[in-house]
Amino acid sequence: MTGLNMSLGGGGPSNTGKIEQQWVRVRARLRDEVGEPTFKSWLKPLTLAGVDEGVVRIAVQTKFMRDWVVTHFADRIRALFAEENGHVHSVNVIVQDAPARNGHIADKADPSMEVETLTDTKTDRANIYGAPLDPRFRFESFIVGKPNEFAYAASRRIADATSVQFNPLFLYGGVGLGKTHLMHAIAWHIRDRHPERQVLYTSAETFMRRFIQALRYKDTVSFKDMFRSVDVLMIDDLQFISGKESTQEEFFHTFNALVDHNRQVIVSADKSPTDLEGMEERLKSRLGWGLVADIHPTTYELRLGILQAKAEKHPNVEVPAKVLEYLAHKIVNNVRELEGALNRLIATAELVGREITLESTNELLHDVLRVSDRRVTIDEIQRKVAEHFNIRVADMHSARRSRSVARPRQVAMYLCKQLTPRSLPEIGRKFGGRDHSTVIHAVRKIEELCEADRAFAEEVELLRRMLQP
Repeated sequence: MTGLNMSLGGGGPSNTGKIEQQWVRVRARLRDEVGEPTFKSWLKPLTLAGVDEGVVRIAVQTKFMRDWVVTHFADRIRALFAEENGHVHSVNVIVQDAPARNGHIADKADPSMEVETLTDTKTDRANIYGAPLDPRFRFESFIVGKPNEFAYAASRRIADATSVQFNPLFLYGGVGLGKTHLMHAIAWHIRDRHPERQVLYTSAETFMRRFIQALRYKDTVSFKDMFRSVDVLMIDDLQFISGKESTQEEFFHTFNALVDHNRQVIVSADKSPTDLEGMEERLKSRLGWGLVADIHPTTYELRLGILQAKAEKHPNVEVPAKVLEYLAHKIVNNVRELEGALNRLIATAELVGREITLESTNELLHDVLRVSDRRVTIDEIQRKVAEHFNIRVADMHSARRSRSVARPRQVAMYLCKQLTPRSLPEIGRKFGGRDHSTVIHAVRKIEELCEADRAFAEEVELLRRMLQP
């Protein structure tokens, strides 16, 4: 840290330590505001290069990164730093080849690194995404079968194409069937084959969070520039913005802007465009313009093929064919759970040297296998409860608070907690994007009503029995 001018409030090692602590707190607040995916992709690489006469110097590795941070976050960093230290009045973002790790103070940058000469930033753009990509999710590792062969072929066609052929590509299917795998595979393929193309992959949740942040800080112009200047925009889990009118409005205009400029849009969701409840009709219509490809529930043959391919990657562990066949028969709804079950068997064999048999499989995976035996989906619960109380399924996702709607919605949330392995945030998202605290309140309310009202308790129990396989 020699050579740094730590002039905010006096120089010296003790002041340097205080400034580092202030920077740590600023980074923590940024992480809370933008969310972990955005923080990791854009803000985690930032380092504190120094401070001088009220100016905070932030270092980044590329000119593109500097321009992006200046446009989107410099003002916010200045404001947060000013709250920590009243002497701070501005932020200077510089380009520096080798900033220090973990965001701590780096050696002072060479002034020559701050020149404004134009550089080719296309490669930088192609390597920076709205959310990180999983290196496991490539086309080569995707097991193809009848349930997903059309979605796979469509994804390959889009990834290989040098011009837009279908816009948008809309992938839909249930949880754990491979939508996200294909989305990541497309992004990796384009990055590898066409590094000059700018790709932005993110979730609908992150899209909404960034939009809200842009409204909050009156920076919608920068938001629009970021999402409408790319060659390929990929939005995962679009159902998350169901019922979010302002976010849908912004996505609608973003979609139109990209299509009008012949840019590729790729979207995934858990239902087809026409079945997305809580989504504006005009947006449903636009989403159905291009190529809609569904991923059906897996067949036994496909599940077995997935397990065999995964087992082959661990040649030192013997997984009997009978065990693979057993798992393929028992875990039928979610490929992630299927792979997770095999991972647990292999890890146990590697770590404790335990032989994999049908008996040890039943013992080790008793929780997963028990859940699979009684699996019921949130969608099924919503449909059954809506039918029982004579309301629309769309009311489960709406903002209506009348008792005739709110009480059945709470019953459905309660049954989802009792009958599915889904987390509270997952359940909340399926009910119009509500948070986990709303689900907790609903569960407690139904428990209280069941204790106080025997007739109501019997009604809820009847619904439970109707839903349990």
